[in-house]
Amino acid sequence: MLDPRESWRHPPHSGLRATWLGHSTVLIEIGGLRLLTDPVWGARASPLSWAGPKRFQPVPLSIQNLPPIDAVLISHDHYDHLDYPTIRTLNRLNLPFITSLGVGAHLQAWGVPSERIIELDWWQDYHLPGSEVCVTAAPSQHFSGRNFKDRNATLWSSLVIRSPRHSVFFSGDTGLTSEYQTIRDRLGPFDLIMLEIGAFHPAWGDMHLGPENAMKAHSLLGGGALLPIHWATFRLSTHTWDQPAEVLYTLAERNDVPLLMPILGQAIEPKHQEKPDTWWRRVETQGAPLTGLRQETPPKNLLHTQQWPLD
Repeated sequence: MLDPRESWRHPPHSGLRATWLGHSTVLIEIGGLRLLTDPVWGARASPLSWAGPKRFQPVPLSIQNLPPIDAVLISHDHYDHLDYPTIRTLNRLNLPFITSLGVGAHLQAWGVPSERIIELDWWQDYHLPGSEVCVTAAPSQHFSGRNFKDRNATLWSSLVIRSPRHSVFFSGDTGLTSEYQTIRDRLGPFDLIMLEIGAFHPAWGDMHLGPENAMKAHSLLGGGALLPIHWATFRLSTHTWDQPAEVLYTLAERNDVPLLMPILGQAIEPKHQEKPDTWWRRVETQGAPLTGLRQETPPKNLLHTQQWPLD
């Protein structure tokens, strides 16, 4: 685990840099802006502070130690992507929240003013004011809901972030879908492709990728540097935490795919990629207390709950 603050003091040489902060939380620097995807600093991916999947690797740094952020991007409303204590903390920074249709209701219930919430349907664009950066919501194959009563009440999306020089794909959560080819044709090619590889199981159908289908999705999207997300943070399935990384590492090497495997907190530029380091083979996952964020349970009238499994 690294502290990325020194890297963040200087703009990326190539104009595009990504810092993976755990699970699906990535700080993306593009077009002179900093965008934060699916931010989760909470200790558990759960509606409860005392039960549910617990973080087994700490976040590299607190929210208070982040550099200035220009916008928060949220793909869908599951607990490991939309985290109440994190949103409450980020809301104090007066940031815009760009998300899928319907997710804004959760944000508003937690205190985010409606004027700072941008909801997107699939294929809708949002141009960040004063910049040349555009965020587009694109299809994904998943589901939504924070309890058994609100299943699929909100939309789930992948997200594409484009500047005049670069284009980035962020999968959110998804299974393998032919829509990836359509996304490539309409919004590609991509300099950086972030795909979920963890928390998968054959019995779950086509709602998650896993490493094998991530490789297929990467091909459908037209290639580009591949940064795996949605792993190494919460135990959300029956496989060992590092199995997705091992499988992906082997498949990428066999198929000559440009793979980025940064340790948490390592700021990387896709243009300057090097051979991946197998850091996960050296990591102990005994967990550690988080810094800078108290696990906060929402008031009962604001809690949109969901039973485990959470995603």
